[in-house]
This record gives sequence, C-alpha cells and structure tokens, in this order.
Amino acid sequence: MHKLQWIENKILDASSLQRHINMWRSVGKKIVFTNGCFDILHHGHLDLLAKAADFGNILIVGLNADASVKRLKGEERPINHEKDRAFQLASLLCVDAVCYFDEDTPEALIKMIKPDVLVKGGDYNINTIVGADTVLANGGKVEIVPFVQGYSTTQLIENIKKL
Repeated sequence: MHKLQWIENKILDASSLQRHINMWRSVGKKIVFTNGCFDILHHGHLDLLAKAADFGNILIVGLNADASVKRLKGEERPINHEKDRAFQLASLLCVDAVCYFDEDTPEALIKMIKPDVLVKGGDYNINTIVGADTVLANGGKVEIVPFVQGYSTTQLIENIKKL
C-alpha cells in the first residue's frame, strides 16, 4: 500500500470507524480517544497526541468539522479546512484513526466508541471533560495530559497577525 493511501485510509466515517473498533476489540486492543479542532497543528497538539497514544494500543482522534469549529472559535476559524486537518492528523504515526464530528461536542462519538481511555489536555478537569461520565460508567479511565506552556493556536494566529 502506498503511503498516501495508508494516510487516507485512517480518515473514517462513523460506520467505518465502528467496524474498525469491532475488529480492534476482537483482538484485545485498548482504545484511546481524544478530540479537538487541531486547526494549526503545533508542539502542544503533538505532545498531547503522543502521550494519549501511550495510554493504549489504538488512538482515535475526534476532529471538529469546520462548522463546529466556527461555532466554537468564531467566524475567522478554522484556518485550515477539515480535510487538511484530518490529513495532517492521519499522517502521524501515533494516530490510528480520525473521525469528524459536526456537533459542538464529541459526546455522541464517545458514546459510539466507548473508549477504554478518554484523554484531554491540562486545560480541562474531570468535571469539564465531555464524555467523562460515559467512559467512567463503562469502566474506562479519563486521563488529563499536562498542558505544554507557550503553545496555542490562538496565540499562533495573534503572532502571525503582528508580522
């Protein structure tokens, strides 16, 4: 399989993702989930994804679709189209699957996936992590990865505007 096809095959719709999850679970894989906009991929994102992958065998990334990013971040966002953001994430060795969600939160996706581990960055706490209750009720764990100081998409955009 060509590398480009390998990357594209990691970008899945919900029904394809469900088939993959069933296969991964049938062979005893521990599934980890995280989510975000990942508008301009930076060191903080990469740190989170690499650390999230270490909590299990399979890392699934829920990606806010463009409309969702606009509602959450404002009309000037996203900077990068959802297809570009998905391609970048799927290009990473530590990411096994990327799935879009159009809603403001990934709650429906989390309920479908039923991850063994839900991971978010240090700007969250257990009470503010969407889906934490679902994961814990299913016997899973919620992990919070410390925030890497000095990295944020909003700050990157502000720095670019100053140039």
